[in-house]
Amino acid sequence: MNDALPVSTPPISERDRRFMALAQAAAEQARAAGEVPVGAVLVRGDDVIATGFNHPIGAHDPSAHAEMVALRAAAQAVENYRLPGCELYVTLEPCLMCAGAIMHARIARVVFGARDPKTGACGSVVDAFANPQLNHHTSVTGGVLETECGAALKSFFAERRRASREARAAARADISTSNTPDSAEPL
Repeated sequence: MNDALPVSTPPISERDRRFMALAQAAAEQARAAGEVPVGAVLVRGDDVIATGFNHPIGAHDPSAHAEMVALRAAAQAVENYRLPGCELYVTLEPCLMCAGAIMHARIARVVFGARDPKTGACGSVVDAFANPQLNHHTSVTGGVLETECGAALKSFFAERRRASREARAAARADISTSNTPDSAEPL
């Protein structure tokens, strides 16, 4: 990890808490659909322009990340693919794909909750926003409601692992019962 991250972690404002709470509500929609619980809210000033939640599995779309869904909805709402002056709140640090779309849309600021040590593109793995050669620079604030956002993801994956273990145990039980002779069968 890079020690000189441009991701700022100033005191969290009530405004940032409010919009991150809306992103958390969107993440719960993803969880309810069986998707990884990540939510995003795109705002301009104090107005919510769009929300989005992860649903790449259900949509059969690898780009259906919460950020991408919110960016698409916002672009449709304002009838412009550029979204200058907007801020994107997302419960998980954006990946490289989402970071590229965020820059292309000219988002002024990204605020994320939990850090993503596997695919995070705001400093955890790479820092797409720190490249001075790019023509647009988005400011990034990380760690807003980080504990709560991270807990939602951890509980989702813990539940998924538990369900997988139970399914494997049930399959083993089915196999072992099908291999034992039925005592009711005639000899």
